[in-house]
Amino acid sequence: MLAIIGLVLVIGMVFGGYSLAGGKFGIIVKALPFELMMIGGAAAGTFLIANGGGVVKGALFDLKRVFTGPKWKKGDYRDLLSLMFSLIKILKTKGVLALESHLDNPHESAVFGKYPKIQHDHFALDFIADTLRMMTMSMDDPYQVEDCMQRQLKKHHNELHARGAALQSVADGMPALGIVAAVLGIVKTMGSIDQPVNVLGGMIGGALVGTFLGVYIAYGYVAPMTSRLNQTYAQDHQFYLIIRDTIVAYLQGHSAPVAIELARGNVPTELQPSFHEMDEVLNALPADPLAA
Repeated sequence: MLAIIGLVLVIGMVFGGYSLAGGKFGIIVKALPFELMMIGGAAAGTFLIANGGGVVKGALFDLKRVFTGPKWKKGDYRDLLSLMFSLIKILKTKGVLALESHLDNPHESAVFGKYPKIQHDHFALDFIADTLRMMTMSMDDPYQVEDCMQRQLKKHHNELHARGAALQSVADGMPALGIVAAVLGIVKTMGSIDQPVNVLGGMIGGALVGTFLGVYIAYGYVAPMTSRLNQTYAQDHQFYLIIRDTIVAYLQGHSAPVAIELARGNVPTELQPSFHEMDEVLNALPADPLAA
């Protein structure tokens, strides 16, 4: 909702102020299709030149985050803490081998299946399963496990931020592309230097629309959308830190409730369940997480 309000304000205040100041829209409307073709087309071309297919697809797909916000909501954090509580409880009472079948096929696991959104998140599911699978191979030193998990988190975080960086490069380049379009407009004008002043004025005005559009689109739309996109990536990163913290807390010898409470501190403040809220959720879980 805030993004939509922001977009309306950017359009309304810029063009509203121009209109109230006595500006005429005729020149802008006439030049707009051609300037957009040059600036927008060139920006799309540079975007494709500078990035691989995965980054291009990911960046375009993730633009919806500007309007929908981060992927993980408050209920998802409760679900993750509940899942990690169940996993640690199994590890404490039955050992890591009791989870072996669930780790080998987590998409069919009854334990993970209670939380379908987490089960269908490729990175979250693999992050949990792969780490616990390493523990079945006797890798149980908390410092080594934390270091391994941190490297995976860093890789995932960098891959996501490459998408934001790709869009930011478009925002950085659009003002210059606007100047290119404006220069071409001036070249066109100089080829008609023998025309009356009113004609030349319209042609120069049309050329300046290119400079205006390059700056306006870059700083009014693309740059703020990129900033919002990166904010959602950073907030969703906290979701995966909870997985790291609970597993490391278990390896350090903490009980399941203590491990969950340590991890709860990593939940973003506006999405963080209270201690009592989380206590009620955990108390409602079955005594045996592996029971059907």
